[in-house]
Amino acid sequence: MGLRASESTRTQIALAAVVAVALLAGCTALESIGGHPQGDPASDRLGWESGYWYDDAVAVTPADGYNASEREAVVARTMARVERIRELEFNETVPVEVISRQQYLENRSSGGNGSATYERWNDQVWESLFVVGERSSYSNSSEETLGQTIQGYYSPGKDAIVLVSDSETPTIDRTTLAHELVHALQDQHFGFGAEGETQDQQLANRGVTEGDARYVDVLYDNRCGSQWSCIPKPSSDGGGGGSGGSDYNRGLFLTIYTPYAAGSQFVDGVRSDGGWSAVDDLYDDRPDSTEQLIHPEKYPDEEPVNVSVADRSGGEWRRFDHDPVADTVGEASIYAMLVHNGAVNPENRYGYQSTPSAGWAGDSVVPYTNGSAGGYVWTSVWDTEKDAKQFHQAYLDVLNEHDARNPRGNVYVVPEDSQFGDAFRVVRNGDTVRVVNAPTVDQLSEVHSRTG
Repeated sequence: MGLRASESTRTQIALAAVVAVALLAGCTALESIGGHPQGDPASDRLGWESGYWYDDAVAVTPADGYNASEREAVVARTMARVERIRELEFNETVPVEVISRQQYLENRSSGGNGSATYERWNDQVWESLFVVGERSSYSNSSEETLGQTIQGYYSPGKDAIVLVSDSETPTIDRTTLAHELVHALQDQHFGFGAEGETQDQQLANRGVTEGDARYVDVLYDNRCGSQWSCIPKPSSDGGGGGSGGSDYNRGLFLTIYTPYAAGSQFVDGVRSDGGWSAVDDLYDDRPDSTEQLIHPEKYPDEEPVNVSVADRSGGEWRRFDHDPVADTVGEASIYAMLVHNGAVNPENRYGYQSTPSAGWAGDSVVPYTNGSAGGYVWTSVWDTEKDAKQFHQAYLDVLNEHDARNPRGNVYVVPEDSQFGDAFRVVRNGDTVRVVNAPTVDQLSEVHSRTG
């Protein structure tokens, strides 16, 4: 639930699906006209689409953008190449449209929003991760993040791909196109299915969808120059932001990027062990948690534990009228919180592994409101008491990063001038860590009393 902004579930998958596929370096060789010695096959087959074999050249002039006929040629050949790599046949041609980043942003801003109750509930979940503060919202932060980083998306409802160009003339990023064509292929063969109710389940589910597409677009790009002649990469200084933009929430980006980085590594391992047929099987047996994406040895046997939070609220404080009342953020989001707030500094930022976030067993975040302000109770369970201690200390490091003072015992207060300016009660009991948040110290026991 925590990743939804305003679109339907499937549209949000598509929009999140392309936040960073243009990070690869690429060759800049121009194309030339050429034919394939085999000619057109008698019937459709892997590696051939709409008159183009996977290793054909295409007649294009990238310097002045791609006109309609050039785009058709590039799309057809890219479909043939995706088939060749992924060993799946397209059932039908996929329409591709190129729009400017300005047009994309205008389309996004005109979309409808979710309910006010959901938005406030969801904002508390992201606030618990110290990713989206009280002066912003998840909706605004995701708009800024996707607006700056998105390169294209596949729309399941229209069975079509939209590429976002930073240039005044229509350009195509070859890895973005390959990535989105994999999504079209997935939709034609497997469908996207249910996403899951929690943030962690959604990220884990997308780890198959995005991991598969990311893995294929990397394989695709690796063949450019050495095995295949490829269209050049668009310039990164097109002026529209793109993946080089700086005005976006990097903690949110790190969370959204989980399915691409951890998912592609997961898919790589599955394919190495069982081939593409084993990857196909993942669509019917997806990971249950981001922990399984990050630590493939835990798939499929180590399922997350169910964590319940007793309602001990009083006074004017109550849970939101939202179903479900709780969200599960999971290991990947906890990792993003720790990195984003300087509690851990891993050598590989996109490896999603750190000592304080490993050992996660389950968690539950329950947002609360008194009608005007928000609070939450976040209970996390860990594999061992040692794991809980390590997370507990890292969480205190996050509070210290925001200049928290410690007036007494396990109570901490972040200054009001911070976007996370609140009171916190942080308690570890064995393998369990509980965080209670409220605007003031006095309200902590109204959100969640110490005893039932």
